[in-house]
Amino acid sequence: MVAGRPPRAHDAELNVAVSLSATYVGGGSLATGATDTGEPQGPTLGYGRFGNPTWSALEEALGALEGGEALTFASGMAAVAAALHLLPATGTVLVPHGAYNGTHSLTALLAEQGRVAVRHVDITDVAGVRAVLAEVEGPVALWLESPTNPLLEVADIAALAAAGRERGAVVVVDNTFATPLLQRPLELGADVVVHAVTKFLSGHSDVVMGAVVVPPGSAHRDALLRHRTLHGAVPGPLEAFLALRGLRTLPLRLERSQASAAELARRLREHPAVTRVRHPSLPEDPGHALAARQMGGFGAIVSIEVAGGAAAADAVVDAVRLWVPATSLGGVESLVERRRRHAGEPRVVPEDLLRLSVGVEDLEDLWADLARALDRVAPRG
Repeated sequence: MVAGRPPRAHDAELNVAVSLSATYVGGGSLATGATDTGEPQGPTLGYGRFGNPTWSALEEALGALEGGEALTFASGMAAVAAALHLLPATGTVLVPHGAYNGTHSLTALLAEQGRVAVRHVDITDVAGVRAVLAEVEGPVALWLESPTNPLLEVADIAALAAAGRERGAVVVVDNTFATPLLQRPLELGADVVVHAVTKFLSGHSDVVMGAVVVPPGSAHRDALLRHRTLHGAVPGPLEAFLALRGLRTLPLRLERSQASAAELARRLREHPAVTRVRHPSLPEDPGHALAARQMGGFGAIVSIEVAGGAAAADAVVDAVRLWVPATSLGGVESLVERRRRHAGEPRVVPEDLLRLSVGVEDLEDLWADLARALDRVAPRG
């Protein structure tokens, strides 16, 4: 049986159908359907917040890709929140200094509420992270991104996961940029993998969804399922259907996008309006050697810094025509944005940094549009 598809039979549907029911026919005692806290129990669905056949198909496919058991959530941030709640109250979470701004903002809010303490770390410095792990007291979670969003720093996941295990930390890896096709953090020692399914996995800019994946038989799955059920962070069945459809084309989309990204990164190095290009494919990139060992490819996100500061970077965004000025990433459309325009963006992100999400359009068309926009702000002389 192929993951995420119904059993093969003559005249059977090829795809799992969209199950739009919020209520399921039940019977017998409550114990056969759900506990009094509203958690699913036993073989029945019971209620639309407990489970859905369309979610299950997507979870089966994503779990197979990551080598674990997946749970889907209403958004990537819902998945992030669920993973953070694996850390007991008064614990400490170590977060990359340049992590996704949603993660930064949520951990800052939890710290304000006295829920957790937060330590920002340089995840490219294994010895430094190990030292911080040794300093903190009480329960610890080590939150990793690799590559990071949007600085594209590469973490040694195996070494950091080993350091986390020695300390008894829960090790979480946000694998949104790499996807399970390029990197499988559970095999490198992570306890939990988080995805913004909205991005590469669904791939068509029409779904908001998240997912968490844990190793088979992990006790964390029960805690994550309880969180999803009681917080109501459940995905819509139509969104799950669309995400599963998008997942089927992920290998093709990612192959095209990351090949174009690597070529654009090479060309951008030579443009006079660009002061720095960040992409692990470049031999001079600080994360190149590690990414080449740890990943099956270098990904489809490129970040550049533009001569002339924030104003020049904004002018580039205003001048493009094929590239779309928009947030998000991982879709078939190529997107560009200046990340520090967001209030919650970490201060370590340069004001003039543009994040490029490379889609599947013709490479030469993408280059012509971007080069023309950069030419407008290139230094004269």
